[in-house]
Amino acid sequence: MPAGEERDGVPLTNLDQPLFDGAGATKRDLVDYLDAVSDRILPELRERPLSVIRVRPGQPAFMQKNVPKYTPEWVPTLRLWAEASKREVAYALCNDRRTLLWFANQRAVEYHPTLVRRDRLDRATHLVLDLDPPEGSGFPVVVAAARLVRQVLTDAGLESGVKTSGAKGLHVIVPIDDHATLEAAAAATRAIASRAAALDPSLATVEFMKENRGGKVFVDSTRVGGATVVAAYSPRVRPGTPVSYPVGWAALDDVVPSDFTVHTAIERLGESDPWAGQLPDAQHLPDELVAEGHTIPIARVQAMHEGKRRAREKR
Repeated sequence: MPAGEERDGVPLTNLDQPLFDGAGATKRDLVDYLDAVSDRILPELRERPLSVIRVRPGQPAFMQKNVPKYTPEWVPTLRLWAEASKREVAYALCNDRRTLLWFANQRAVEYHPTLVRRDRLDRATHLVLDLDPPEGSGFPVVVAAARLVRQVLTDAGLESGVKTSGAKGLHVIVPIDDHATLEAAAAATRAIASRAAALDPSLATVEFMKENRGGKVFVDSTRVGGATVVAAYSPRVRPGTPVSYPVGWAALDDVVPSDFTVHTAIERLGESDPWAGQLPDAQHLPDELVAEGHTIPIARVQAMHEGKRRAREKR
């Protein structure tokens, strides 16, 4: 490929530079991968405020929410008030291949869309249960915890998809209809996590503070409201440049997250789109699940109060 290559009108530069330390990949590998999966990752990103994690040569990775001043005018944006930083943030909407290629040329490795779309910022389109192994444990314990979550969902009449996070864990995704408010969706997520932990308290926990988890898998119910989750097919800034890959429930015992990288995922995919294939249609949240969730404390808030209590005790 010539040094001054363009794709879809996007100039591509420095393609043969290493992507980041330990990536085992070049910027060209990132561009080629994202281009190859563009038809599959774009439905995950389209019309959703997007945060990306970028890597610049010789610098640590950083998350970018606000689009830079040099962003092309053809990249659509959505301005939203960020309560945490008390300012308006201009989020990009990655709606087409051209925008995706522009992000790739900016060395945007990870793609984290919101759980809401631009046309319904007051409604989540899916629930997310994020499962991570405790320190020193392998992938099988995460698989076992994911199956607890699936059992809870099945008992509640809900179906789900499962993908690797691209790191060490799994994401269980439950598409939902637009009847539930953000608060109701958050409550249902808490109820699912609590029920899963209750099925096998020796394996799973909903303890937000690491020191309270006792070597168990954390069933994280905090990806709610305006939160983001890494998109299916997104690469990660991790050794070997793994990707978040839709494995499906039947294959969980036969894979590990490191099986799926920017080098291997395209060949595994072929012409298929397993994420679109395994995700169920949007479902209605059962009222009893939402009601139960409203009785469960919000994990981050509970942890904050616990942290303050411990600080007072130390004083």
